[in-house]
Amino acid sequence: MPSRIRLRRTVPALLCAGLLLTAGCARDTSGGGSAARTGDPGDLVLQPAADPGTAPFTASTAGGPGLPPAASRTGPPPSPSTPGRALKRTGSTPGLYAGTRAVPSCDVEAQIRMLTVDPAREEAFARTVSVSHDKVAGFLRGLTPVLLRADTLVTGHGFRDGSVTTYQSVLQAGTAVMVDGRGLPRVRCVCGNPLEPPAGAGDAAAGTGKRWQGFDPARTVVVEPAARPVAELVIADLAHHSWIARPAGDEGTGDRVPEEPPPYTPDTDITGPLPDVPPPGTERPEPSRSPEDCPTPDVPTPQTPTPPGEPAVAGEVPARAPGETRCPTPTGEPTDEPSGVPPVPDRPPGSDEPPTSIRLSRGADDGPAARW
Repeated sequence: MPSRIRLRRTVPALLCAGLLLTAGCARDTSGGGSAARTGDPGDLVLQPAADPGTAPFTASTAGGPGLPPAASRTGPPPSPSTPGRALKRTGSTPGLYAGTRAVPSCDVEAQIRMLTVDPAREEAFARTVSVSHDKVAGFLRGLTPVLLRADTLVTGHGFRDGSVTTYQSVLQAGTAVMVDGRGLPRVRCVCGNPLEPPAGAGDAAAGTGKRWQGFDPARTVVVEPAARPVAELVIADLAHHSWIARPAGDEGTGDRVPEEPPPYTPDTDITGPLPDVPPPGTERPEPSRSPEDCPTPDVPTPQTPTPPGEPAVAGEVPARAPGETRCPTPTGEPTDEPSGVPPVPDRPPGSDEPPTSIRLSRGADDGPAARW
């Protein structure tokens, strides 16, 4: 009888212990307190630029000057109706990133060496960025070191106890990152952690942790991949108030002045409204002038164009010079003829006769007022 009583007491105790153990394991399956489940907005972490976090892949490789104090954002939020929703910016947007001419913000070769000496970390890094083990060095050398110009929402991956952790994060403006050929942040240099685009709608207002000065969920940015590979990034050199064209995969040795600067200054707030910038290689349309800009003769006197080799006569239809801006017709369509002068009629289809000129009457002896 006593043994039977002890058994009745022992079984419920074991069941309770098992339930508590299961709940404890389910509480943190990522391996770290700061690493949250992907897509859970309640676990989004705010990470200052110099904070490596609790699960770094490597030591810091960040270097070079950071953003100057003048780079702080000012003005009203761009979208007050949705204060927590992040803004979308394409990875090729000029000024989305910053840097200093000929100065790398990350040491790519140091990142490669630190992963090489630890095969377990290198293998985990390779799996996270979806490359083979022997392609890690080539992957990193193909990235471009830059600085974030805006607080940026990403998915981060850490390394703890031999496992990869995954979490949502907001990286502070000024964070040193490496971006890929479509302008996406792929590695955070202060900790070596791989990065991906964020999961979910991108509500930075739910971020946990200490908020830095100037943090505003309405000015948090989500970077979207460029439509095609970007040969060079146009980044802002805020220390010198100038533009830099940095080739993809270059640490700064190939920096130069861009041939066509963007239609705004390097100091422009990248989270505010920006003028439309055509994608690289897009031909700009030929400009057209409004009717007010096009001269109209007081008395049009159309005549047959002067044959080649003969002197020009006043009142003839002038030819449009190469590159000359076209004037719109009354219907709004641009024409090759100056405004106010009708075109010279061409010969009828299938006719061998030369085109007939249009003449205006000067008196009674000239016959009819107009003749074809």
